Amino acid sequence: MNVSSRHHLRSDEVRAIEETLADRLGIDIDADAFELVEFADEDFEVGLIDGEPHVWYPDDGPFLTVRGANAYEPTNHLVTVDAGAISFVSDGADVMRPGITDADPAIEAGDYVIIVEEAHGKALAIGTALTDGGDMVGEEGKVVSSVHHVGDELFEFDV
Repeated sequence: MNVSSRHHLRSDEVRAIEETLADRLGIDIDADAFELVEFADEDFEVGLIDGEPHVWYPDDGPFLTVRGANAYEPTNHLVTVDAGAISFVSDGADVMRPGITDADPAIEAGDYVIIVEEAHGKALAIGTALTDGGDMVGEEGKVVSSVHHVGDELFEFDV
């Protein structure tokens, strides 16, 4: 990931990010510095909050990175997996119904979601919901497509 630019965000841009993440994920961000990092070789951007890559900008606006989800502990758009799924999800595997123990019923197909493990609630991955939250727990089938996980290039990114 080659950084092409890095700049501080204006207060109105910061406010918009804070409001979007509060509405989507139920978090409150209180920080001193917000920066935007653009890459020459990626089709997304990263937001630095107090120097940490906690916000990711996919195609539809800001969302937390795995590191951001562990720092801010969101309450919405969560998909909880059992212990048997942890190693697979952490390695970037898509999430299958049998591994899910709970899912936010407000999730709609196409939404970004945070995949957390059930014992401690730690984020393992970010994915795209392939079905609504109320339909995620069950016997078979893929329900979340992984897009960012522990140990990937975005997780390891440091400025």
